[in-house]
Amino acid sequence: MNSWGDKFRVTIWGESHGQQVGVSIDGVPAGIALQEDDFLHDLGRRKAGGAGTTTRTESDQPHIVSGVYEGQTTGAPLTIVFLNENTRSGDYRNLVIHPRPSHADWVAQKKWNGYNDPRGGGHFSGRLTLGMVAAAVVAKKILGEKAQFSTNIIEIGGEQDSAKFDQIIEQARMSQDSVGGVVECRTNDIEVGLGEPFFDSAESLIAHLLFSVPAVKGVEFGDGFSSARMLGSQNNDPIVDADGHTATNHAGGIVGGITNGNEIVVRAAIKPTASISREQQTFNFESGKVQSLIIKGRHDVCIALRAAVVVEAAVAIALADLKLRA
Repeated sequence: MNSWGDKFRVTIWGESHGQQVGVSIDGVPAGIALQEDDFLHDLGRRKAGGAGTTTRTESDQPHIVSGVYEGQTTGAPLTIVFLNENTRSGDYRNLVIHPRPSHADWVAQKKWNGYNDPRGGGHFSGRLTLGMVAAAVVAKKILGEKAQFSTNIIEIGGEQDSAKFDQIIEQARMSQDSVGGVVECRTNDIEVGLGEPFFDSAESLIAHLLFSVPAVKGVEFGDGFSSARMLGSQNNDPIVDADGHTATNHAGGIVGGITNGNEIVVRAAIKPTASISREQQTFNFESGKVQSLIIKGRHDVCIALRAAVVVEAAVAIALADLKLRA
């Protein structure tokens, strides 16, 4: 399904090379100040154009078509539309019979019996994350001005020294290859008590949305997998005051599935872009043989560069839904 959420319900729709993509959000409280310019900062963080990103550039201008009247949300479903521009659909024609390795081309055909739109990856394209970023702008307003997000790329190609990131990306580009990375999102001033034990834990909902982002292959909170190599005496976070602040934050701000008032720390592993220019040997369904594939089109060398704001969006949307449930 293309909808997520309980009290803050987000539906994304469209295809990469269709007329438009967009998002509809149900459950937005009435009376929130909102205009199209409010979306531009975060949408700009997702845009292509920098080194290592695709040369397909679009205006990504948001158009609010419902749910706002005279600069305030009405309480009715909020819909935001983005026009698709600068498409080159012919670059994808051969991928119907000769699908890309590690991409959704083949599984989409099988799932929808060949009726899917293959252009630009269709509904599987990262272009659909525009709607998530737009929804997060609204989510942050629900969380309030005190809630602060700090999201950064902390690793590219296995290297944690940011001074070497550009070199690693350029080496991958020159090799007609791609490279992955790790995005870390830190969120401060989130109230205590958001989330439920077990199935609707704060981690469960945040992870659900993060794994809905194309290219995310791993998620961890706090010390994550490192905590498995610690002793309990090392991993425990002693409480130091009556407000629940802790001396350390190995748990990443969530205990028992519930936010504890400390900084929420979550990291997402972003795989290398599947579409690379280097020649690959993969199955051609027309010839029935493994054959050489050269992928055309314009693709990111390092999709993590544009994914940081999408990771942040997933965290914000999940927290807004939990806040409205409280």
